[in-house]
Amino acid sequence: MFTVACYGTNNVHGYSLAPSHSSDCQRQRRHKIQPTPLHVHIYTGTTWRMVNAPSPAPVLVLLRDDYRVADNPALHAACATGQPVLCAYVQDAALQDAPTTRIAGWAQAACAQLATSLHKQGQTLLMLSGPTRLSVPALAQAINATDVFWNRRYDAPGIAADTDVHASLKKQGVTVHSCTGRLLFEPWAIRTQAGQPYRVFTAWWRAARDLPEPPPPLPAPDMHGKSYVPARALNLPEGVRLARVGTQMPPALPGWTSGEQCAHTNLHRFIENALEDYETQRDRTDATHGTSLLSPYIRVGQISVRQIWHAIRHAAHLHPQLATDAEKFLAELGWRDFAWMQMFTTPDLATRNLRAEFNHMPWRTDATDLAAWQQGQTGFPLVDAGMRQLARTGWMHNRVRMVVASFLTKHLLTDWQKGERWFYAHLLDADAAVNAMNWQWGAGTGIDAAPWFRIFNPVGQSEKYDPLGQYIRTWVPELAALDNKTIHTPWKSAQRLNYPPPIVDLKLGRLRALECWKNLPK
Repeated sequence: MFTVACYGTNNVHGYSLAPSHSSDCQRQRRHKIQPTPLHVHIYTGTTWRMVNAPSPAPVLVLLRDDYRVADNPALHAACATGQPVLCAYVQDAALQDAPTTRIAGWAQAACAQLATSLHKQGQTLLMLSGPTRLSVPALAQAINATDVFWNRRYDAPGIAADTDVHASLKKQGVTVHSCTGRLLFEPWAIRTQAGQPYRVFTAWWRAARDLPEPPPPLPAPDMHGKSYVPARALNLPEGVRLARVGTQMPPALPGWTSGEQCAHTNLHRFIENALEDYETQRDRTDATHGTSLLSPYIRVGQISVRQIWHAIRHAAHLHPQLATDAEKFLAELGWRDFAWMQMFTTPDLATRNLRAEFNHMPWRTDATDLAAWQQGQTGFPLVDAGMRQLARTGWMHNRVRMVVASFLTKHLLTDWQKGERWFYAHLLDADAAVNAMNWQWGAGTGIDAAPWFRIFNPVGQSEKYDPLGQYIRTWVPELAALDNKTIHTPWKSAQRLNYPPPIVDLKLGRLRALECWKNLPK
């Protein structure tokens, strides 16, 4: 069963309707008859009203993780047709993140923000709930859409669903427009001379930089007067009903505000205050704004990577001294594209060791150690600070992500997939491709991965990247009174601390990991 609702700017109150009943004979002839019409209510911003406004044939825009108005190729192309435009978001449990994940709530907030933006231009965001394969063709048929627009997806389930929808729409005589709106470069666009996907990022990045610049971002379309208002009765199949859907924002995590404008504010703040010296300062955990903090907004599409790319390039053009820092930041955007190239060519990236010898790694299954890592109670301040930051804010500094991943997979000898799943459940920027590739990189199991024998020492890392202990004091306040040296090794302090002792001997843990690696079949 799937549901339909109108997504406005305040809490939306739809009406649940029981499905109509028909005889077995009628069910067999359903394709020859018209289903019972459903009356549609539209929220205007102050009241609900019954709509019965004939209009020209519309076009339909599907929005999924691209919750923005500016530089949204699908939305821009739809508006360019000159026909009425209807925007829809599909809730499909088979294709969406579990409701318990942080990214699900963040995406819900982004969707609500987009509904508000669309409403300001007289648009209504329609909500569909149910299998994409069924709901989209049904809606397109019900409104007599001539065209359907979307920005391409690159994960295997999303590709399969879009392929099926495309086939169904084609049978209905509906034209599908699949646009590029998520990446800088398509996953198939950059190949080796042999026509194979690159396995080393630096080589891929050199090839990418030899290509023409990504197209400039598109302006926000003017949608005033282009809104499609559904007719009084939508002829939807049996089982379709209006839903009660609210646009109330989920509780915000500390430090984060959803919105397309918030994303651009972060970008401008980063360019003004942190792009200079980014190459040398980005790993400093004690830097207040050493990183862009854009990843959660990129994840739900409140800002596009093209917008970021061209803003950074423009800044470097105006201020040539920023060229090196700008190039380093652009490479980080490239890393995301590289991850999606991997996900596109290796759909099981999150569940399979890309280096098969690691299938024989004798991973430990100590639940106590895993829980200590998850809860930030390992006895190693930098590790615990990172895990607590993740728990509190849904984000973690990138340098610390590498340290906690190395600690889990090597010092604790725990399967990287457990860490990958924990991160995905708790990160606001949980990205299926980037998260999986990063964990395989850190564990040494993927392509272009850090070698297994590269084992981060969490004490050395905190001394180097948080020398005054500012990051540690923020997230591990029970150590705040220690001096700047002892805060990295609190077990050496003579003070009585409400803090756990180390759960592993770093030297012994490192030797154990190296021994296991040496014994893997080559």
